[in-house]
Amino acid sequence: MDTRTSYREIVKNVISKYARLRPSHGSIRLDTVFDEQQDHYALMQSGWDRGLRVRGNLIYVTLRDDKVYIEYDGIERGIGDELIKRGIPKDKIVLAFLSPSNEKDLVPA
Repeated sequence: MDTRTSYREIVKNVISKYARLRPSHGSIRLDTVFDEQQDHYALMQSGWDRGLRVRGNLIYVTLRDDKVYIEYDGIERGIGDELIKRGIPKDKIVLAFLSPSNEKDLVPA
């Protein structure tokens, strides 16, 4: 399996793991969105909580330039460490949601 395919499978597995969790309140659905042609991977939430509409990304990851870009991470502990534990090297993960001026912070600790 080549590197890109390996990264793709790891990202999909991590997102799928979080998709199986159920929010503790409200009526919220979690949906995975996997676009393997463009290498965009997301976990979306939609529903209602306490009379308010809930919708948007919980996780959004893209693959490009032989790296994994975490574009948005709404998971409390973050997904970076889990990606590393599953085999993606730390130097191949970019926390794209951080300002480029924080370049020293572009990979998880």
